[in-house]
Amino acid sequence: MVVVSAMPELAEVEWYRRRWDPGIGDPISGVKLHSGKYVLRDTGSRALRRLRDKTLIGSARHGKQMLFRFSDEHFLGIHLGMTGKTRVEPADFKPGKYDHLVLYQAKRALVFADTRQLGRVRIHTGPELPDWWKSDPPQIESSDFDREFFEGFLKRHAKAPIKAVLLMQNGFAGIGNWMADEILWRAGLLPAKRTFRLTDLERAKIFSATKFVVKQALVTTGNDFSDPPRNWLIHQKWKRNGVCPKHRTPLRHATVGGRSTVWCPKCQK
Repeated sequence: MVVVSAMPELAEVEWYRRRWDPGIGDPISGVKLHSGKYVLRDTGSRALRRLRDKTLIGSARHGKQMLFRFSDEHFLGIHLGMTGKTRVEPADFKPGKYDHLVLYQAKRALVFADTRQLGRVRIHTGPELPDWWKSDPPQIESSDFDREFFEGFLKRHAKAPIKAVLLMQNGFAGIGNWMADEILWRAGLLPAKRTFRLTDLERAKIFSATKFVVKQALVTTGNDFSDPPRNWLIHQKWKRNGVCPKHRTPLRHATVGGRSTVWCPKCQK
């Protein structure tokens, strides 16, 4: 992939979720972890070792979180943070310094690594889904993320810049910096515009662009970690001399909502 955000966003998290798919249907023969590390702050080593002899059944993604379901009502939650990654290694794999959790199977090792340790690993046992999973807002690509939810969330954050609102995970689960800029560029709106100043038409454009960007990113990045189409803003966003993909106008840069932000002064007036 040519351009990846500093912190994985929902499409990138979807791809990392899929990386453990080869292990579905096989039991865990052993567990290795770096006990006491910050990335394991929400769970103990004893609880994680209970995954031994449990079979990986499947997985799901919600926003930036991943949930792996095991037999006997065991659930493993992983949040990638800024530098977390999942991967598959051979069955005789020996963990490195940043490989904080390794689940061994007969034919492979399922690895979670995190150099900066700002990710999070959680374990839950029980017939119900974990509370920390059920409490998330609706998935943007689902029908539950509708205009009613969208309008209500914007109304509750009316004084904030629209870029900052798009980054709020309790409303726009999984949206991060590059996706927020992409959405606003497609909607033709300035990132710093206060939400209460948006017209009905502008809010409709943001809603439509949000749905489009998420669905298309899942088709590309979320599927095989390939780049979005070349006419997307992301390919110019991180360049010092980036230009608008539509008409080559130089992009402008600022900090909005505490994040580096780019926009096209011609498209987003």
